[in-house]
Amino acid sequence: MLGFVIRRMAALIVVCCCCCLTASAQTARVSQSAVHQQLSDARRYDMLFLEAMVQRQKDNDDAAFDLLSRCVELNPQASEAYYFLAQYYAQMKEEEKTLAYLEKAAQLSPDNPTYMETLADAYISQEQYDKAVAVIEKLLETNKNRDDLLDLLYRLHRHQKQYKEAIAVLDRMEVNDGKSERLSALKSALYVDMDDMPSAIKEMKTLADQYPNDLNYLRLYADMLRSDGKLDEAYEIYQRILKEEPNNSQAQMSLRSYYLVTENYEAADSLTHHLLLNENTELMDKLDLLRRVIGQSEAEGGDSTRVLDLFHQMLAQPQKTSDIAELCAAYMDLKKMPRDSVAAMLERVLQIAPDNAGARLRLVGYAWEADDNERIIELCKAARQYNPDEMAFYYYQGLAYYREDDHDNALNALQNGISVIKEDSNPSIVSDFYAIMGDLLHQKGRESEAYEAYDSCLQWKPDNYGCLNNYAYFLSEKGQQLDRAEDMSFKAIKAEPKNATYLDTYAWILFMKKRYSEARIYIDRAMANDTSTTSGVITEHAGDIYAMCGLTAEAVELWQKALPLDPKNKVLIRKIKRKKYIKQ
Repeated sequence: MLGFVIRRMAALIVVCCCCCLTASAQTARVSQSAVHQQLSDARRYDMLFLEAMVQRQKDNDDAAFDLLSRCVELNPQASEAYYFLAQYYAQMKEEEKTLAYLEKAAQLSPDNPTYMETLADAYISQEQYDKAVAVIEKLLETNKNRDDLLDLLYRLHRHQKQYKEAIAVLDRMEVNDGKSERLSALKSALYVDMDDMPSAIKEMKTLADQYPNDLNYLRLYADMLRSDGKLDEAYEIYQRILKEEPNNSQAQMSLRSYYLVTENYEAADSLTHHLLLNENTELMDKLDLLRRVIGQSEAEGGDSTRVLDLFHQMLAQPQKTSDIAELCAAYMDLKKMPRDSVAAMLERVLQIAPDNAGARLRLVGYAWEADDNERIIELCKAARQYNPDEMAFYYYQGLAYYREDDHDNALNALQNGISVIKEDSNPSIVSDFYAIMGDLLHQKGRESEAYEAYDSCLQWKPDNYGCLNNYAYFLSEKGQQLDRAEDMSFKAIKAEPKNATYLDTYAWILFMKKRYSEARIYIDRAMANDTSTTSGVITEHAGDIYAMCGLTAEAVELWQKALPLDPKNKVLIRKIKRKKYIKQ
C-alpha cells in the first residue's frame, strides 16, 4: 500500500513538473513577443520622429504635425514629441493645448531646461505668474548663478507688487555678482514703493560706504536724502562731490534739482546754462535738460527767444551727433517758425550727419511743395551715397525728372529704386513707383513692359485708381482685354465718381464695346465734371459717342468745340468735314 502511494505521488510530481514546464514555456513566449512588440514600436517611433523633424525643417508643418501626433500615440512618454506639438498648437492659437503639452513635456523631462523655460514663458504669456515663478525656481535649483532667470523672477515679483519677494531675489543676485549701483537702485526703489524711506536711504548709503571712491554712489545717496526732504544733508554732499570734481555733470544735475526744490530758480537757470554748454555733460542729459527748458518756457507763455539762444550757443560748439540740431528743428516746428528757418536748421543737421535720412526727406518735401525740381534731384542724388537703400529718394528723384519732362532719367531713377524694394516697403510708394514706370514705358512705346509695370503696381496696391484708369484706357485704345479694362475702370469711377478723366475712360471703354447708349451717360457726366482748359480729349470723345448714337448735329458741335484745343488734329478735322466718326 505504501509503495502504491509513493508511486502515485511520484507520478503526480512528474505530471506537475511537466505542466509547470509547459506553462513556463508559454509565459516565455508571451514575454518574448511583448519585447519584440516594444522594440518594434520604439523603432517605428524613432523613424516617425526623425521624419517629423525632416518635414519640420522643410516647413511642411501639416506633415510634421501628423507625424508627431502618431509619435505620441506610439510612445506617450516621449517628452520631445509633446514639446514640438506644443509649438504647433501655439501657432494655431490653441492656448490650452499648448500649455497642456508643454506641461507634459516638462513633467516627463523635468531636467530639460529648454522645456522648463518654454513652459515658464507660456505661463507668463497667459498671466499665470505664480506657476511661472515655481518653474523658474525649479530651474534655479540646478543653476543658482543664472542672472537672466533671477532677473525674470525679480520682474515677476515686482509686477505682482510682491516687494519683499523681489528684494529677496535682488539679495540673491548680490550674492552672485556683488553689490552694484543697479541692484542697490532697484532695491531702494522697491523700499520707496513700500513707503519705507529709511530702508531706501540705508540701501544707498551702504552702497556709498562700500565704495567710498565712487562719487556717483555718493551722489545717489544724496539724491535719496533730497527725495526724503533732508535737503541740508543732500546739499552738503553735493558740495563735497563738486569740490573734489568741479566738472562732475551728474552732481551738477542733482544740484540743479536741489535748487528747483528749494525754489532758487536763478541758481537753477545758471546751472542749466552751464550744463548745456559743458562738454562733460552727457548728450542724453543735455537733451533731457533742453526738453525741460522747452516745457518750462511753454508753461510760462512760450517765449522762444531764450530757448533759441540756448540752441544757437550749443550748436556753436563742435557737434559729434545731430541730435541737438534735430531737436532745434522740432522746436522751430512747434513754434511755427518760417519754413526757410526750419529748412536752414535741417541743412545744419545734414552738415553734421549727411546720412540723416529723416532730415533729407523733410527737405525733399519742402522742395516738392515749392516745385523746386532741381533741389529735389540734388538732394536725392546725394542720398544715393548716404542712404542707398532708402526707396523714397529714388521715388522723388524720378518724379522730379518726370515733372521736368526728362523721361529717360525719370525712368532710370525709378528702375534703380526697384532694386531696394523690400517685403515691408510702403505699398503706396511701391505701387506709385510701378504706376509711373508704366506710364513712362507706355509713352516710349514699350507696351508689354508698361503692362508688366501696371500689373506689379496693382499687386502692391489693388486700389491704385490712377493706375487702374490708365491701364484700362491704354487697353481700350488697342481694343484689348476690354472686359478686364471695364472692370478696372469701373473700380476707379466707383471710388471717384466725379473724376472727369476716370468717367471719360469708362465711357470710352463702353464705346469700344459698342454700348453707345451707356457710353453717352458716362461721357455726359465726364463733361459735366471737366474743368480742363488745355485738353479737348473728353469733348472729342463725346462727339464720337454722340455720332454713334445718331446725334450727328450735336457730335459736330462737340468736335468743333474740341478743335481749338487741338488744332493740328487731322482726324478731328476730317470728322467735322465728313460729319461722321472716323476711327483713328
